[in-house]
Amino acid sequence: MKMHFCIPVSQQRPDALGGRYVLYSVYLDGFLFCRVRYSQLHRWNEQLQRVFGNWLPPFPPKHYLAMTVSMANERREQLEQYLQNVTADPNVLKSEVFIDFLKLVQLNTFNITAKPAFLDILLPGGGRIGVDILTSDTAERVLEVVSQRIGLCRELLGYFGLFLIQFCEEGKLSVVKKLVDFELPYVSLQSCDMDGCTVGLRKWYMDPSLDAKLMDCRVAVGLLYLQAKEDIDKEWAKPTQAQRQKLEALQKEDNQTQFLELAREAQHYGCVQLDPCTCDYPEPGCRAVLCIGNKEISCCITLPDGQTRDVTFQLSRVKCWQVTFLGTLLERDGPQRTLHQDLELRFQYSEESHWQWFVIYTKQAFLLSSCLKKMISEKMDKLAAENPEMQIEVPEQGKSKKYHIRQNQA
Repeated sequence: MKMHFCIPVSQQRPDALGGRYVLYSVYLDGFLFCRVRYSQLHRWNEQLQRVFGNWLPPFPPKHYLAMTVSMANERREQLEQYLQNVTADPNVLKSEVFIDFLKLVQLNTFNITAKPAFLDILLPGGGRIGVDILTSDTAERVLEVVSQRIGLCRELLGYFGLFLIQFCEEGKLSVVKKLVDFELPYVSLQSCDMDGCTVGLRKWYMDPSLDAKLMDCRVAVGLLYLQAKEDIDKEWAKPTQAQRQKLEALQKEDNQTQFLELAREAQHYGCVQLDPCTCDYPEPGCRAVLCIGNKEISCCITLPDGQTRDVTFQLSRVKCWQVTFLGTLLERDGPQRTLHQDLELRFQYSEESHWQWFVIYTKQAFLLSSCLKKMISEKMDKLAAENPEMQIEVPEQGKSKKYHIRQNQA
């Protein structure tokens, strides 16, 4: 599936010969990923073509005359579309020419040299482990280093991921984003411009039944156990009183396997919980807390009169969704690295035999979208294993189209 790449802003810069060029700010999952010139992307596309031929999406053509404002905006949108489309091919994502270029532009954008570094990784349950890495190591590589340190079976790496996690008020944790495989965790942590942020290890699957595939690895079971305890303590997972008493007894016995078996029966087990946000259902301006996982979006909605209502949206009835930037972005060269503005995720849902749009206003809109994509990929994998010849139709992920951007002219 496509990555959450977008280019909401570009800037004109003077070059060494007295002319001007355009620098494009490329965002990934709502955070500044790199700044690049058209010429850099053009050379990169030529390198990719030598490896993958004409299977690549079309690249925006060169202009040999001065561009008008409309032409410049059109190119920015075309480059954005190109990045989204080229990352839809898993073979491209894993190629050296793809990864090496993106590593280089990440380092150059934030003036970080490739050198040895130390990274403190937050583990489930609050423990930490320090690892020696390179600043140029990708999230995939750092995950391998962490797994070697803790003894996690290599074949189970795909069930875990690295995340940006923020410690908020009163010690509460907020999952900011999932780091993609080619992202540089050291650079992302340095450039996110968020207080109390760290890189953390968490399981990365949305179907609780997949726990069964990890039960033969003692380290994997331990990680799941610690995360389950933590999620229950944070009230992300909500066992009944009877379940809680049994879980406490199993915890005292340190019976991790049975603890997990019972925990899977708890409401919202294995789900990703978002920070409190706002939605337009059943009326505009309602406060909501969302849990995503197990093929659904579960919402606890607070109505304007203070009453609460639990609403569940089934993934099988979601037709499409899109993330939209709202507000104004002030792009500058100082410490501001993120889109300090509101985001919304809107999805089309089948309710009582008709399609209706629902809107969620949350700074974690891209994380929500990543969770939806993960649930879909798990569904596709399961159906493909059960019915190899079946054609599977999945919801469509729309691209972000609505920008309200203030651009600086150098």
